[in-house]
Amino acid sequence: MTRPHPHLLELAAWPWLDRLSREAGRLIRLADVPGREWDTIATQGFDYVYLMGVWERSLLGRRLARVDADLRREYDRVLPDWSDDDIPGSPYCISAYVPDGRMGGWAGLDGARAALHARGVQLVVDFVPNHTGFDHPWVRTHPERYVRGDEDDISAAPDDFRRVGRAVVACGRDPYFPPWRDVAQLNYFNPDTRSAMIGVLREIAAHADGVRCDMAMLALNDVFDRTWRSVLRDRWAPATAEFWPDAIAVAPSLTYVAEVYWDLEWTLQQQGFHFTYDKRWLDRLRGGSAHEIRGHLLADSPFRERLTRFLENHDESRSAASLRHRLGAAATMLATLPGMRFFFDGQLDGARIKPPVQLGRWPDEPVVPLVREMYERLLAATRDRLFHDGDWQLVEVGDGGDSTDADLIAWEWRLEGRLAVVVVNLGAGTAQGHLRLDHLPPGGSWIFEDQLTAAAYRWTRDAIGHRGLFVRLEPGAAHLLIAARI
Repeated sequence: MTRPHPHLLELAAWPWLDRLSREAGRLIRLADVPGREWDTIATQGFDYVYLMGVWERSLLGRRLARVDADLRREYDRVLPDWSDDDIPGSPYCISAYVPDGRMGGWAGLDGARAALHARGVQLVVDFVPNHTGFDHPWVRTHPERYVRGDEDDISAAPDDFRRVGRAVVACGRDPYFPPWRDVAQLNYFNPDTRSAMIGVLREIAAHADGVRCDMAMLALNDVFDRTWRSVLRDRWAPATAEFWPDAIAVAPSLTYVAEVYWDLEWTLQQQGFHFTYDKRWLDRLRGGSAHEIRGHLLADSPFRERLTRFLENHDESRSAASLRHRLGAAATMLATLPGMRFFFDGQLDGARIKPPVQLGRWPDEPVVPLVREMYERLLAATRDRLFHDGDWQLVEVGDGGDSTDADLIAWEWRLEGRLAVVVVNLGAGTAQGHLRLDHLPPGGSWIFEDQLTAAAYRWTRDAIGHRGLFVRLEPGAAHLLIAARI
């Protein structure tokens, strides 16, 4: 584990290496990444780099990704000049937990980790508990590790199963969507499956510092039973112990980050996860009111400090396109709220195109200078210990005189007599209000310097104590104020 409230940068490994290779005019694997790339990441203040998609990709999955009609339409939209060479397939259709040749094998992954460690940054990689590719060796050598159907199953639902030799193997799925046709579903009621997957985690722990666990809630006993009981019937008894506590106990050195939905975040935290996705926060940013978002931030301290907040990732639309006028406020929230702060490749430059994960080459998009400058200021400001070791709490926003204060959300960080105040306007119009900073010591004057604009505001303690610190913000704007007594 690194400092509290860490910053994580997700890099889509294959497209990232492709971009570096085109810039260099030669093939770049992980061990060949120029030191200046790692330097930039460390200088920006990231604690973790999540290299998404380092494991060996399924050749069967690659073929399916190149012929799927819906995916081909996405490739046409995102990358009109694409060819089959640009489609390495899904990083979540894994044929073996060894680094893909494009990454440079174990030497490449270990080299990347060493380069990051030299700069005080830790490495996170994928762990996909729910499924493997259909050409993973286990499908033929240990078919009992998978959910297996019979002739009745495949006749009734031919899209839900595949034949592998004489076996009928279920395609991976979650209970609310059609199956993923390129992956084989692991059977978490089989103790041997659990033991084998724990062995994978033990191997990963020798080469990485953390794992982002894909759809982690699908391995919970009740979720797995609800999803697969109709197929398993009486062939396997339900498991009595949960998978995750046993797995985490075997590889305790890793930082565990759960992709999780359905209000199961607390459940997985209780089972040992250090951080869990906070998708509800993003959903509310996209369409909820300031009141709803403020209420979301009232969660108890142990829970909220282990949430992973993000504006985008490889599964989500680009925030520059989806958040529109709220982008500045949302980015400021991301960088300054408690918990893990998760950033995605291209986000810092204002990228607007969401590529499918099957693409190994991304389109070239122009940098948006205002977005890049915003993130540069945010990342520079939040390297300060105040935003990691300090105490966080929401700040009451008083009457602005025209009822616009309801669109404002404010909070503060305090550490060793130092103070930061953050306020955002999530409304569609100008908002103003007074921030209650009652804990300031009496007397004297204060300077509040905005880290986003370099503007400075001078207030006497008496004026602040009378009504509060007055703020006025345009829609989607934010203040990140560092206070100093003068």
